[in-house]
Amino acid sequence: MSEPQITAVAGDTRPLSGKTALVTGSSSGIGRAMAVALATAGADVHLHTRSNLRGMAEVRQQLQAIGAGGRDFQFDLAEQASSETFVKAVDESGPVDIWINNAGVDVLTGAAANLSFDEKLAALWAVDVRATMSLSRLIGTKMVARGSGTIINIGWDQAEVGMEGDSGQMFATVKGAVMAFTRSLARTLAPKVRVNCIAPGWIRTKWSGEASDYWDRRAKSEALLDRWGTPQDVAAAVVFLASPAASFITGHTLPVNGGFAGAFTEPRNLHGES
Repeated sequence: MSEPQITAVAGDTRPLSGKTALVTGSSSGIGRAMAVALATAGADVHLHTRSNLRGMAEVRQQLQAIGAGGRDFQFDLAEQASSETFVKAVDESGPVDIWINNAGVDVLTGAAANLSFDEKLAALWAVDVRATMSLSRLIGTKMVARGSGTIINIGWDQAEVGMEGDSGQMFATVKGAVMAFTRSLARTLAPKVRVNCIAPGWIRTKWSGEASDYWDRRAKSEALLDRWGTPQDVAAAVVFLASPAASFITGHTLPVNGGFAGAFTEPRNLHGES
């Protein structure tokens, strides 16, 4: 196989020009930051939401102001049959070069926070794991047939070391599965398609705005850089992995966590976690 022609150079501000990207769960938070960053890097960006149509419309306005094209899609990824329908609908708009599986279930805030452990785990498994696998396999097949493409999944930096409590058990299991799947899919789709994973640490999201002082101290202390991460930090890593600058990287999980400093030791009530 001939070596790829690398066109990106230092200082290139639009390394994704001419590419089309799709970000699932892109109507708010980290997904929104990813969509804006990809568009700023030159890509046209398809957006997706389960139900936040207002948020998706706001993101689309941002992308249009940047000059990016793309379409908007609404699908409930918890429904097993929706993956195939979703990929078919996207494919009708033309080939996708970059597919980001960002959609995940929020079981820490809102009504879902009151669900039982088993109910939360089932919801996470349906979207974060099963949908990620189904969508990746479907779009990956199309990318291989076309001869190129990039898939990026979302893991968790503490999935490999573990974290105490119900949330730690759930997210380590779910995101650990995504990270393992990423490695296997990279082997399956190589050499034509690259598959990588981002493993965020403590990122400022909706949940962090409701977090206690304990969690604020813990988030900062567990990062060598002594701060929370931002959605933009994660988005920047996504742009890098999607760009020609990362053309020799596949099957890799990239932590975006400020450098893991080690487990926090301050005691807390495990049954009273947020």
